[in-house]
Amino acid sequence: MSSGISSKPEQAGHGSPFLSFSTVFNNYFLPEQLDNRMETSSDEQQKHSIKNGDLFLTRTSEVVDELGMSSVALKDYPKATYSGFLKRLRPTQKNITYSKFMAFYLRSRLFRKTMTNNAVLTLRASLNENIFSYLDLLLPKFDEQVKAGDLLYLLSQKITLNNRINAELEAMAKTLYDYWFVQFDFPDANGKPYKSSGGKMIYNPTLKRKIPAGWDSIYVGEVLGKIQASKKVPNKEILGVGTIPVIDQSMDYICGFTNDESARLKVNSAHIIFGDHTRILKLITFDYARGADGTQALISAIEEMPEHLFYQMLKDIDLSSYGYARHFKFLKEFLVVRPGKTVAKQYESIAQNIFKKVEQGLLENQQLAQIRDWLLPMLMNGQITVA
Repeated sequence: MSSGISSKPEQAGHGSPFLSFSTVFNNYFLPEQLDNRMETSSDEQQKHSIKNGDLFLTRTSEVVDELGMSSVALKDYPKATYSGFLKRLRPTQKNITYSKFMAFYLRSRLFRKTMTNNAVLTLRASLNENIFSYLDLLLPKFDEQVKAGDLLYLLSQKITLNNRINAELEAMAKTLYDYWFVQFDFPDANGKPYKSSGGKMIYNPTLKRKIPAGWDSIYVGEVLGKIQASKKVPNKEILGVGTIPVIDQSMDYICGFTNDESARLKVNSAHIIFGDHTRILKLITFDYARGADGTQALISAIEEMPEHLFYQMLKDIDLSSYGYARHFKFLKEFLVVRPGKTVAKQYESIAQNIFKKVEQGLLENQQLAQIRDWLLPMLMNGQITVA
């Protein structure tokens, strides 16, 4: 067991592959390529190497729940090193632990509870390394680990594939948006790209640029419509157990449950969720409840800005420099193009189909994850085996 390198800011951004805290935190298995870079010496690369079968754990964080999150290497990463906020566990014996099985074992609810119970909390939470001197791992026989690990890995790979497909689908919707509403090459009456084919462009003094004839400008605040009200739910309840899912289309926002029916918002069309602090925009197509952290729902009130087009247009706005501001008052500052109804509806029809496929992929991933998490404890204790 060893810690990673203590790097300096000037080393970051160039050099050899580097394994970060966030990469371990967000992945059961290390990705095929490590995108982060760190300038490291050959001695550091040898001492802090990453090899097939290595297990990595997050060792320090501001919150206890982020400790002991694991990720497993399924291949060697030449010249790669890893962060000092991580611990590397390298098996010294063969045929005792199977890396694919351990990836799920270490992420199991039982093991995660063990990690948080043994954390040390001072100014920052840190992993109590002494735990490894007395912690017993209750493991199936090696051949059972192999069969179980391979099965769970296939489920994980399908989830990964669905995420890649969804990313491509969302990129398609964004590309179409850019082509039609930024470059103004939407199909004209003859099916040809409007601007490139000589479509009439008129200077708009408010936007201070040319836009297609018949189009106009509008403030984002004027687009917003009133929504069905719902009571906010305390964050502690959002993290509890209940029957109403609170989910979004990327699974990296608020996830949890509430039994409070008065907090439930029924979604008949796509809603866009906006975080006061986080500035996160998410397209929601499920029933959900609003958390107590200032999240709000945005809905377009005009035909020229249907939901999916409105979503893309909002994502095009840089909101990062704006501080805490409720009720979207600051959005009134933003001027956007108000397209023609025909083009807007054409885009909506295509984008709606794209995001419907995204939704299907996400629902399948939830089912696969539920199956995986349901099987894991029974595979761990030998209650069931893989034929």
